Amino acid sequence: MERRRSLMVDSIEKLIQYSQSLRKPNIRDEIVTQIYQTTRSICQDSVIYPKTETNRSEKLDQILTSPIWGFPIMFAMLGVVIYLTIWGANVPSEALANLFGIGENYLTAAFQALGAPSWLHGLLVLGLYRGTSWVVSVMLPPMAIFFPMFALLENFGYLPRVAFNMDRLFKSSGAHGKQALTMAMGFGCNAAAIISTRIIESPRERMLAILTNNFVPCNGRWPTLILLASLFMAAGFATGVQSIVTTLVVMGIVLLGIMVTLLVSWILSKTALKGIPTRYTLELPPYRQPKFLNTIFRATVDKSLFVLKRAIIVAAPAGLITWILANIMIGEQSILQHITLFLDPFGKALGLDGFILMAFILGLPANEIVMPILLMGYLATGAMTEVDNMVELKKIFVDHGWTWLTALNMMLFSLLHYPCGTTIFTIYKETKSVKWTILSAVIPTAIAITVTFITAHVVRGLGLV
Repeated sequence: MERRRSLMVDSIEKLIQYSQSLRKPNIRDEIVTQIYQTTRSICQDSVIYPKTETNRSEKLDQILTSPIWGFPIMFAMLGVVIYLTIWGANVPSEALANLFGIGENYLTAAFQALGAPSWLHGLLVLGLYRGTSWVVSVMLPPMAIFFPMFALLENFGYLPRVAFNMDRLFKSSGAHGKQALTMAMGFGCNAAAIISTRIIESPRERMLAILTNNFVPCNGRWPTLILLASLFMAAGFATGVQSIVTTLVVMGIVLLGIMVTLLVSWILSKTALKGIPTRYTLELPPYRQPKFLNTIFRATVDKSLFVLKRAIIVAAPAGLITWILANIMIGEQSILQHITLFLDPFGKALGLDGFILMAFILGLPANEIVMPILLMGYLATGAMTEVDNMVELKKIFVDHGWTWLTALNMMLFSLLHYPCGTTIFTIYKETKSVKWTILSAVIPTAIAITVTFITAHVVRGLGLV
């Protein structure tokens, strides 16, 4: 009887210990660790691996996933990708712009030969055609460089290591480690990144990824960030150093976007999207040599052209609307000028002006057309305008009261403001919710207004401008 009682007490104590272990927050990690340790020992006893391959893979992982070297290498890799995108997209963008310019001349000649009215030429050529050509010439070359480079890194096996490094940060913010992969997609196109959130199984964590993906700059915002960084931040440096300074400034903006992503994810996970983060068990794939030509072709066709097609469909009407607003007069001013005068006090409070806010509002369909709309407003041309000379372009900005603070706040507003029309449409298609679609635009816009307002008043209060 005494022995039976002792066995019963031992069993009860073991059950209590087991139930207490289940309450441990890291119990899943411990279970997975035990499973992998067991399977590893079994494999070591029964499977023979080529030493060269095993050692090479393990040595690379010791560096690329190191707590010390993992993040610096990751940011350095991102910097290289950004630098190559900046450096490589200039020539093809200019070539495409010139090609579309020739096409515009032929279209103009055709309209004149047919005796078409000037309003029809302005609507279809100066509005629709010119707006669409801006989107294509500005957006296609960076995407054709950016997407293939990321695809090569993915095929090599590096992007899963990025997710491994970022997992701790996203987990601490209440999000999922896979959001690092969707965020990386957002550097190319936020709409494509929204679609890629399908890899996150948890509805709560997928919604976190959808609501915060806009805080990394997409292809449409790269031209604005690069242009303003080179005109106002890198202008005082030597010619050979300007590209590096521009890259560093843009990298700083990108890092700020990542920090905002983590902060907003943490706030949402404590408020509107409460819940326990799903554990992310990632088995790192082996390193392999990518198939360069196949990867580049598929990334260009499948991703770049697909995203470009959707952007054109949404962005094309913006050229028409812009032309109409700039050419319909109320009194002695166009509707466009009336809008800018109404927005100017609010814009000044944010360190911007009414023309900039007007450009962002009309640029809702596609971020690529924000800068040409802004130039059109400043020059009062009544049509989307492109200025080729960088010195002349900076003079236009300075003549309208720009300082380095204006450039900085426009970069911040461009980074943090609402998603483009393509992305908003994609969010609705993915969530089937009007509520979350509206919040996906309201949250970043409120953050953009707050950040630029604080920045403007702090800088002015310190007398730095």
